[in-house]
Amino acid sequence: MKLDKWKIVWGVALVSLSVVFYGIHFLIFRDPHHLFIFLVGDIAFVFTEVLLVTMIIHELLSYRDKRDKLYKVNMVIGAFFSEVGTELLRLFSDFDHNADTVREEFVACHTWPDKKFIETSKECKHYNYNIDSQKGSLEALRTFLLDKRAFLLNLLQNPTLLEHDTFSDLLWTVFHLTEELVHRDDLEDLADADYKHIAIDIERAYILLTAQWLAYMKHLKDDYPYLYSLAIRTNPFNPEASVEITE
Repeated sequence: MKLDKWKIVWGVALVSLSVVFYGIHFLIFRDPHHLFIFLVGDIAFVFTEVLLVTMIIHELLSYRDKRDKLYKVNMVIGAFFSEVGTELLRLFSDFDHNADTVREEFVACHTWPDKKFIETSKECKHYNYNIDSQKGSLEALRTFLLDKRAFLLNLLQNPTLLEHDTFSDLLWTVFHLTEELVHRDDLEDLADADYKHIAIDIERAYILLTAQWLAYMKHLKDDYPYLYSLAIRTNPFNPEASVEITE
């Protein structure tokens, strides 16, 4: 580890000041016994101070910093689902032959305890998705993603997201899918290999998007009940979902 020159100078200066003041103490009181008592006591307290500062106070400050960053990240994630994510889940489900199974699982998420959100977010990555890129409308998907392209690019440039790997991975998969669709002229007349490749890209994004949606729903449920209420009423997995409150 390379030490900066100013650090060496300050280190020598501080140690020298300690020696000077201990010398002044000895010259005034002429009591080396008590001088060494204070010296040893101060040195002994250094280890406790290190424990308090580096292991306890530092951890508390680190926890607070992580909490603040997570709050900012969740604000960005909320904007993503409001602008792109919720509708994108609906579009992705059109390509899934097993969409009914997924809907049955998620349509009643408003009744789940917190633990269920966490468990399902992990388990959904292993669901038996059956994506067929010819089942839904690739043209509608491309049009939607192109319309949101600038928004997605702005999110990718947000430094806050560097602290959230899973959401960053989600954005990259969605952006990659957008590029795959954009670079094909006629989405209605592709080779089978192309359709299979796009199906893999859709599935990759669908899995990450579903897991992130569940994590975000838990966040709203815990911290923002009024936003959670709206999210439930616009549940993309519920074909009968309505923003209007009927009861």
